[in-house]
Amino acid sequence: MHIKSSYFMQKPVKAGDEVEVTIEAVASKGDGIAKVNGFVVFVKGAKQGEKVKVRITDVKARFAIGELVQ
Repeated sequence: MHIKSSYFMQKPVKAGDEVEVTIEAVASKGDGIAKVNGFVVFVKGAKQGEKVKVRITDVKARFAIGELVQ
């Protein structure tokens, strides 16, 4: 069984981190897409072009999920 090495790579964010990002695009389900050091972060309710502060709520093998910080 071959597991891609990206699964084991150190992630640039962890749950609980707060980061400032620019929303680069919007996913098909409407979530904003940002990147932290090339690592994708989905942000519910964010719009393309916005610069927002995000709290990371979950980190998966290939992406993270964040929420807007007010």
